[in-house]
Formats: sequence, C-alpha cells, structure tokens
Amino acid sequence: MNTTQDHSSQFTEELECRLSRRRFLIGSAAVSTGAFLTLNPVAKAVADSFSSSMLKFVAIPTSTSDTVIVPNGYKATPLISWGDPIFASAPNFDPSGKSPAADQLTQFGDNNDGMSLFSIDEHRAVMAINNEYTNYEYLFEHQGSLLSQDDVLKAQSAVGVSVIEINKEHQVWSVDKKGQRNRRITANTAMVFSGPAAGHRYLSTKADPQGVHPVGTFANCANGQTPWETYLTCEENFDSYFGTDAKTDLTEDERRYGFEAKPSKTQWERHDARFDLAKNRHEANRFGWVVEIDPHDPSSIPVKKTALGRFKHENAALVVNKNNQVIVYMGDDERGEHLYKFVSKHQFQPGNDEHNRKLLDEGTLYVAKFEFGENELRGKGKWIELTFGKNGLTKQNGFADQGEIQIFARRAATQVGATTMDRPEWVAVHPDNQHVFCTLTNNKHRGLKEGQPVGGPNPRAENHYGQILRWLPKHGDHSQEGFSWDLYLIAGNPTVHHGDLYAGSANINSDNMFNSPDGIGFDKAGRLWIQTDGNYSNSGDFKDQGNNQMLCGDPMTGELKRFLTGPIACEITGIAFSPDQTTMFIGVQHPGEQGAPSHFPGGGNSKPRSTVMMITREDGGVIGT
Repeated sequence: MNTTQDHSSQFTEELECRLSRRRFLIGSAAVSTGAFLTLNPVAKAVADSFSSSMLKFVAIPTSTSDTVIVPNGYKATPLISWGDPIFASAPNFDPSGKSPAADQLTQFGDNNDGMSLFSIDEHRAVMAINNEYTNYEYLFEHQGSLLSQDDVLKAQSAVGVSVIEINKEHQVWSVDKKGQRNRRITANTAMVFSGPAAGHRYLSTKADPQGVHPVGTFANCANGQTPWETYLTCEENFDSYFGTDAKTDLTEDERRYGFEAKPSKTQWERHDARFDLAKNRHEANRFGWVVEIDPHDPSSIPVKKTALGRFKHENAALVVNKNNQVIVYMGDDERGEHLYKFVSKHQFQPGNDEHNRKLLDEGTLYVAKFEFGENELRGKGKWIELTFGKNGLTKQNGFADQGEIQIFARRAATQVGATTMDRPEWVAVHPDNQHVFCTLTNNKHRGLKEGQPVGGPNPRAENHYGQILRWLPKHGDHSQEGFSWDLYLIAGNPTVHHGDLYAGSANINSDNMFNSPDGIGFDKAGRLWIQTDGNYSNSGDFKDQGNNQMLCGDPMTGELKRFLTGPIACEITGIAFSPDQTTMFIGVQHPGEQGAPSHFPGGGNSKPRSTVMMITREDGGVIGT
C-alpha cells in the first residue's frame, strides 16, 4: 500500500465533505449582494463548532506594542538584523548611517523577506534570506535627500540575498560568521540567463549584446525551495529602480510593468547608467525573473530562469507531481494581474542534481482563468497555455516568438483572457501535495477599473481586506489544465461591518480578524501559517486589528488563531522551520517605516532594523502544538 497516497486521498475526501457542507450553507444564504457564511447564523454556528486538534496554543489578542508577542509558553529571539556582520572580518552595524558601501557588502542586507533553510547536518544549516529593498531614512545619515555614487553603491549592496550558516548549540541557533557558505548576492552580482528567452533581442544591452549575462538581483520578495537543494528568489517591484531625466516615450509593455519616464525615488540612475531608461532600454527587461541560487556553493553563478516568465513575482511554490514532473505556482503581485503555473518538460530524478538543475529551463507556462456563476464563491477553472502559435499568441497579435511571450508574460496573459486577480501574493502547497492555497491580499481597483469586475475568487469591490484562495487540480494531477476552487477565508472586520462580505467569512471573528494576508506556508503537520502586510492604523475599517501579525489555520476545519503580533509599522513576512520543527524563523520587515515610532529590536532610542526572529517553545517542543 502507498501510505502517502492513502493519506492524501483520505484528506481529500474529508475536506471535500467539509466543503460540501459549507457549500450547501453558502447556497442557502445567497442574497443579491453576494453569498458567504457570514450571512447565515446557522452556517456560522456550524463553522464555529469546528474544533481543530492541530492548534493547541492559546491565541493572543491584537497589539499596537513595539515588540514581537507570541503565546504563553513561547519566546521570540532575534537571529540577525539588518547591518549585522555575516563574516568574521566584517564591521559591526553603525547606526549613524555614515558607513560606506564596502561595509554593507559584508553585512546582512535590509528588509528581509522570503527565506529558506537547508540542513547541513544535525547541528548546522544554511539559510538563504531575501533582502527586498532599503529604507533610505535609516540607511543614510542624510535620509536619502541626494545620493552620492557611494550611496548608490551602498543601496545596491543592501538588497538581494544574504546566505548565512547557522549553528545549533543547547537548542539555540546562532549565526556562524566563519561559515564557508556565507555570501552576499546584490544588485551587482554576475548572473546568467537560461531558458527560452536567454539571448533574446529584448534582453540585449550595450554591455551584454548577447543577452545572456545579466548583472544583479533586487526587489527580492518571496522565495521557493527545490528538492535538489537550491533556492529560488523572486524579483517583484523592479520598476521602481529605473528612471530618467530625459524625455522618453515608453512602450505599452513598459507602462504595463510600471515604468515611468521620470527620476526614480531610488536615484540609482544618477550614478549608474544601467538604470537610466533613456540610455539602456532593455536593461529593465533583465529583471522580473525567478533566480535559482545554490546556497551550498558561494562561488556558483545565480541563474535567471526565463521559462518561468517575467512579471512581479511574489514567490515560487514548487511541487513534484505524481508523474515526477516539476510544477511551479507563481503569483504576479499587482492589482489586476494573474496567477501562473509552470510545468517542466522533463521529470525530476532524485539524486541527479546536474539533471534537476535544468528542469526549470524547459517546459510550459500557463495562466489561470476562473469560471463561476453569479454570487458563487466556488467553481471550476483552467490553466491556459502560453505557447507561441497557440491561443492567439501569434505574430498577427504582436508576438514574434516564445521568448517575447516569456519577457512580456503580462501581455500574453491578457491576450488569452486570463482572470484578473486581487494581487496574488504567496502560493503554498499542502503537504498532501494536492491542495494549493494563495493569498489575494487586496485590490482598491476591483469593481472600479476596466477589466477588474467583481465576482468569483474576487468577490468584493474596493477590496481592502483580502482573501485566501484554494484550489485542487483535476484528479489530483498538477499537470492537468482543469481545477476546482473555493475560498478558504475572506478577511474582514466583523466589529465594523455587519451582514455583508466586508465582515469576513464565518471563520473570521473579533478574536482573529486581520487584513491583507500576504505570506503563507505549511509546516510538516499541515498547519497553515498566515502572515499579514496590511493597514496597521487601527482605525476606521481597520479598527481593533492592530499591528501586522501571523495567524495559524487548520486547512481542514477553517479554524484560525492569532499566533504572533509584530512591532510598530512592520510587515510580518518569510517563514522557515528547523528540520525538527522546534524552531520557526520569521521576518520582521521595515519596523518604523516612514518615520513611525519604532525602535525594534534594540529598544530605547535605537534605530529600527528589519530582523529575522526565532520562535521557540520554552519546553523545546514542536511549534504550534
């Protein structure tokens, strides 16, 4: 007997049973403005009666304090903060903002986001951690008013990826500054393109006419991890790093990706011509990719995987399908953009790393189209192939070849009629290897902007709370084009709104409410961890929701408990676990952003710093139990 398949089948049957029960209740509650469990007190009572055996901790209340709060019996300890040295020879953090670029090259980067842990042995591991962007008000003494050439280099050295070795002694992890794998990957690190767009004319520049040797990565949002022990870092809001003083007519594709013919806020183009849109039109096309990194080899060259498409990548959730094809699910994090799927041409071969590291170079890219009836919060869907010559992706419709489809994936998605979504952020696959979850964080344009109608997986106009989408591939096979979907939850505020979708779904109440789900991930037991990056004003529509937070959900029952709250003006993002699940690593990003009164993690009058935190149980047990 295949026990894995048997367990997966049992999970599927039980979940479908729960969903059928909920769908009946949804149907009975239908009204003209929409339908969900919040509209039916009987349905809500059923949902409230679901008692999870997975969530054993005592939930915590919201908070507006400048610290990380976890349940009784747990503790939160900093592992590493922006500016901490990652090499034995590196200088300590200088809070003055006067330190040079050379210092930042040897220190932990700013605004940590997605992360993965790779075990070395029982007591050692290596972590790859994204450094998404910088806060100029803290990076520089002058707060970024006018950057010098060294200032630009310093900012470029503060982003990218930090790779660090960590050691475990007496049940506590710490950074090993002598670790042989320690490395900084920045906006100036040599890289290479692979896949169908490598060498394309739209990737060709004066410095690299062959279009195969890009330089650097930045805007690194979330991540992915492969079974062949590599790290996937995802380039998201790359457009903000490009600008120009010259009068420049932008193309429709450039505007679609957010570029503007004006000076950038980052000011990189002032001292680095690569980022001047008027001088290097194709340089911008060399960003917006998923980058594969070997965390075990500091001399390895990162590879930008063009087969996965170019857009504002949030993360890359990888699944080894039951036929051993590799599937990668990806969200394009912008209002009205899309959900994508990549299916490898070749099969995963355990232990054959040379073969496996080419799996993300050949395959098929798809984009999602959702089907649903009026007032339905569930339905079917299909993945539409983005292959040259199919589905209208032809020369007659403006696509010269497959490489152009990969580079301008957004245009291709529109051409085939993909569903516009409420900012698809992280995607996570349940340990059963079948059920997939995606956070749709918010969308102020929903219902107000052409092409973004209200309905189906995006059920609210001017959506400022967000929801979590769930789907199941046809026959449990991720290579299939068909899938069924529903909403795991709809975030809201039941203390402000009553009797409509803005109050949230039945599993949302005054004790666990939140807005803008962003990061998500599963632990080995199947608990769903949900992190937020939303409005922390604690007023108006967001009254009593406090600082950003992390919750834990049971994907079977829908039960949801708040597990952690962050400091002032932060985002909670990034998640990884030690192999024994007794330490959870999470990120606190941009505490004190825009001058908010945070001094995390140092306290007192210290400068706020993004930090990777370690969450442990005081008794050394498994997190969440």
